[in-house]
Amino acid sequence: MIRSMLYATDLGAYAPYTLQHALVLARTFDAELHVVHVVEPMGLFAESVLQSYLAADVLKELHSEGVNTVIDGIEARVMASFREELGEGHEDLALIRSVRVVQGDPSNVILDQARLLSVDLLVVGSRSHGGEGDTPIGRTAARVLQLSDVPVYMVPMLHRRTQT
Repeated sequence: MIRSMLYATDLGAYAPYTLQHALVLARTFDAELHVVHVVEPMGLFAESVLQSYLAADVLKELHSEGVNTVIDGIEARVMASFREELGEGHEDLALIRSVRVVQGDPSNVILDQARLLSVDLLVVGSRSHGGEGDTPIGRTAARVLQLSDVPVYMVPMLHRRTQT
């Protein structure tokens, strides 16, 4: 029985398509839908540049306050994009119980959130928004599929269907 689901989004071009799958499943099973977006940590180069120009206390404040502000802003934009995509007041918006933006390694965060929320199903896209070439499945999707303790519903990229 599927009572709770986690939709992991990269907010890329195919995210609305994957969201539609998640909403149909949530509606079909009358399940709660949680959404997570992962923000990868700042790279070493960017960190070293900031260390060169900012005092240690300012850098520490930037990390704690700045990251929280950015994350709060992304969460608000995600919900706004859902409202725009579906239409304000759309009944499917009520299926979305939470939207979380978390910093870390995408596959680890997704799997941690699935455990934390005790979901029965994960919904992911097959590739990230930056993927190119003939790779049929992205790194994050592959790791989630391999390591998940719960079933994974993977939505293929839309343009791959039209190429065959």
